[in-house]
Amino acid sequence: MTDTLPPLTVVDATTAAGTTEAPRKLGRSLGVVGGTLLTLSCVTPASSLFVIVPDLFNALGTATAMSIAIGAVLCIAVAFCYSELGTLVPSAGGEYAMVGTLAGRFAGWLVFIQSLIVVMIVPSVIALGTAAYLAPIVHVDPRFAGAGVMLAATVAGLLDLRANAWITGIFLVLEVIAAGVVSVLGFAHSQRGVGSLIHGAVAGTSGATSPVGLGAILAAMGTALFVTQGFSTAVYLSEELENPRRNVARTVLWTLALSAVVIIVPVIAITLGAPDLASLTGGDISSMVAGWSDSALGTFISLCIALAIINAGIVMVIQNSRVLFASGRDKAWPEPVNKAFGTLNRFNAPWIATLAVGIPGAALCFVPNDNGSNLLSNITGVAVAALYLLVAVAALFSRRAHHKGAPAWRQPLWPALPILLIIALGYVLTQLDVTALLWTGGITAAASLYWLFYLRPRQETRWVITLPEDEQI
Repeated sequence: MTDTLPPLTVVDATTAAGTTEAPRKLGRSLGVVGGTLLTLSCVTPASSLFVIVPDLFNALGTATAMSIAIGAVLCIAVAFCYSELGTLVPSAGGEYAMVGTLAGRFAGWLVFIQSLIVVMIVPSVIALGTAAYLAPIVHVDPRFAGAGVMLAATVAGLLDLRANAWITGIFLVLEVIAAGVVSVLGFAHSQRGVGSLIHGAVAGTSGATSPVGLGAILAAMGTALFVTQGFSTAVYLSEELENPRRNVARTVLWTLALSAVVIIVPVIAITLGAPDLASLTGGDISSMVAGWSDSALGTFISLCIALAIINAGIVMVIQNSRVLFASGRDKAWPEPVNKAFGTLNRFNAPWIATLAVGIPGAALCFVPNDNGSNLLSNITGVAVAALYLLVAVAALFSRRAHHKGAPAWRQPLWPALPILLIIALGYVLTQLDVTALLWTGGITAAASLYWLFYLRPRQETRWVITLPEDEQI
């Protein structure tokens, strides 16, 4: 690859784009527990379960749990790549810093664009689901409820990260309780055997039952991968984790394991406990819970889901603002924008970058979205698969030359796992929604032109991927 960066070094004030002011760095205030709470909150198990999984039920019926399990297995190999690269390149830039450092700046730019697609679209789509789960107590226009969630998340994102870890941790406990209650109710009202999880079936519009083939499972794999995607947040927090060489890997792997359990177990319970196949395919989990329990418990579950969505908004705003902060520090934009994104407030939070994420997210809640939510989810699925594939490619470069002896957590079965992951994800991409592929490809092509005509001619002063100086790493 071309434009490969030199060996891992700390770029100081005189080398980073010729400026005389050293880039600001984020403070290390998180341990494994706090990092895992924040990262698991970004997976938002309840939000994934109650907002994203119903789309899988609609497409895959009883094969939903199997598709998520396959996605989780693929994510194990992805998590190994993230753990190794995240400890080798501990930067708030996350994937783009890892890939750009190891595989070249253009590859890093492509990864940055994929991550932006994921993190800028998802919060608003999830926030729009808040109103449905507030309905037992108050009826609110979904647009205003979604915008309110995004604005509240923005305010929270301006606070100290340690405080946010506790806030999201409390919300996380409630959503795990909700998922646990749904699991108990589903298993207690089982209507079908475990074999139905393997022999997938879905109800058609006429009520007829249709088998679910491998092609349908692969076509939905982008969404299945996205269900547990949030474990990658650990690498965005690597500049704020204590002892990142050890704790990034622990946070990534613990988060993936916990999120897989919290999501897959309730999905199995719902699949077995749904009163009929049509109800399962309809994906109305709230109605199924109401049928299994009394109204008070149903209200409690709905409120827990609403809190989970708010929790997701907070963590996603925090994550996204760190990406923009790092992109400004690494000179991805014209200088006034870089300076703005790199500005920290008294709580050491990138406040302009936080506003740049939260306010547009609130505005997106008012965009007409009749059938667009499925398209946005599909676009996100394509971007996630492409992101994981590029990270796997970068993992192949993690042990060459100067990187070979660098202190980092090392994944087992290298390079076999990254190679298998590249093959699997490459095939998955060919099976995803064509319209979503075209949209994602168009965005990537436009970003490539920006690289070609703005960033590449200014290689000495733009897109200079840096690592903050820190004696602990």
